[in-house]
Amino acid sequence: GGAYTREHFWNSPELKAMVAHMSDEDIDLMQRGGHDTDKVYAAYRSAIKHTGQPTVILAKTVKGLGMGGSGQGQNTSHQQKKMDIDSLRTFRERFKIPVSDAQLESLDYIKPDENSPEIRYLHSRRQHLGGYLPARSRGSSKLDIPGLDKFSKLLESTGDREISTTMAFVRILSTLIREKSIKDRIVPIVPDEARTFGMEGLFRQLGIFAREGQKYQPEDSDSLMYYREDIKGQVLQEGINEAGAMSSWIAASTSYSTNELAMIPFYIYYSMFGFQRIGDLAWAAGDMQARGFLVGGTAGRTTLAGEGLQHQDGHSHLHASMIPNCVSYDPTFAYELAVIIQDGLRRMYQEEENIFYYITVMNENYAHPEMPKGAEKGILKGLYLFNKSAKDDGKTPTVQLMGSGTILNECIQAAQILESEFGVAANIWSATSFNELRRDGLDVSRWNMLNPKSKPRTSYVEQCLQDHNGPVIAATDYMKIYADSIREYVPSRYVVLGTDGFGRSDDRMQLRTHFEVNQHYIVVAALYALVDDGSLDAETVKKAIKMFNIDIKKPIPDRL
Repeated sequence: GGAYTREHFWNSPELKAMVAHMSDEDIDLMQRGGHDTDKVYAAYRSAIKHTGQPTVILAKTVKGLGMGGSGQGQNTSHQQKKMDIDSLRTFRERFKIPVSDAQLESLDYIKPDENSPEIRYLHSRRQHLGGYLPARSRGSSKLDIPGLDKFSKLLESTGDREISTTMAFVRILSTLIREKSIKDRIVPIVPDEARTFGMEGLFRQLGIFAREGQKYQPEDSDSLMYYREDIKGQVLQEGINEAGAMSSWIAASTSYSTNELAMIPFYIYYSMFGFQRIGDLAWAAGDMQARGFLVGGTAGRTTLAGEGLQHQDGHSHLHASMIPNCVSYDPTFAYELAVIIQDGLRRMYQEEENIFYYITVMNENYAHPEMPKGAEKGILKGLYLFNKSAKDDGKTPTVQLMGSGTILNECIQAAQILESEFGVAANIWSATSFNELRRDGLDVSRWNMLNPKSKPRTSYVEQCLQDHNGPVIAATDYMKIYADSIREYVPSRYVVLGTDGFGRSDDRMQLRTHFEVNQHYIVVAALYALVDDGSLDAETVKKAIKMFNIDIKKPIPDRL
């Protein structure tokens, strides 16, 4: 207050004499430099005109100015949530705010008239600066997206040739950059090791963007697909900088609303170095209604052999599930990937939905079958019947094996063992997205709760499984809670296998044995579920454990 300022600021005989004619109230109303708009303006104007050296402006201020006893001059003013009525009255008088005592009690919001000098000034300054922020433009045009037929090669069987889903992704990308209608809108983004993902062909085809072009001779300049930088390059090679690469992706994925130019960014990276490292940025992307594709490469806890726990991702789909407008998939086969990406392009760039995609791909090679007839809907919904057992006759003990990513292949092998060694029928389901299945179930549950007199709706999971008897065994390369998220909607006994625990440096076979998600553990889980259902006796499970040489005393993997 004024008395304190007189005592501690005007603290010499000469200074005290200068304010001797002023009351304590007058002194309290004197503006410090940092609170005086004229002084602040004059300081900035002087600084702008000053040349030849940096300029520093020192502004004297009082913390919580005007808050009275509730916070003026107190460190606690930063945490102050409200002011008492006396402090509010002091604040009103200090700043001459036109509110009555009654309005102080109700804390009415006071806004100057639209034609007042203050409001006119604010509007004029904002117009001078180019308009209001934040602002979202709706001027971008819909894109001409190729149909699924453009990816026909990926819908066919690879025969004896084994490829990874990462290779399939690169083929899809190569197809898209040949499409005249969208080729200039494609933005491939790689933070590191493009060759790991088989993307070096894009170096020659599109070039790597460099603002000043190629300024050095790359080490691989004598190879066909050398590291070619170009001022017109289209690939963003960000170096080992996931935050920077994600920021570039956000800029491209929101370009439709900021520049009225829809771009199609594909950011591919080691999946472990995605959400876990840039989770805040991914959440911000959702908040900004980004549109584009995040592609988690070498995904899953057991697919990247020999690199240890720092690379082995078993939880990125859990992170993805936290972002409301992130649509995530864990496909196994090339045709699933093609269907998902084509439909994502349609939804984001034709229907203009404000969503973005997270898709996991692997570097594990295996043969890919032809797409089953009519599978498209199930692929997009998150679940479809990949293969119905010939032994499923209503009398034979039957299980439903459900898998995603590379672990679906373990389910396929487990089904063969169950049928040939134990006489159990095993139907195989490809679960491309447990997250989408859960969201569908939550929507149905909510509708049923709010419409109690209407005929209850049925979740997509229940629709798929209602005519298929026997326990359901789900196995993924992710933590058990991922597949467990649909438990509420599974109409029969449900057993989940997953990769809880830290990763370790070993080959794929050993890792899947360690985490207990390989074909043998799937068989044992299926047999035990049938024992619980009364369809088999426990001796069958004991026989399987002995057949597969399973060490029942080995450490529990999710404790390591």
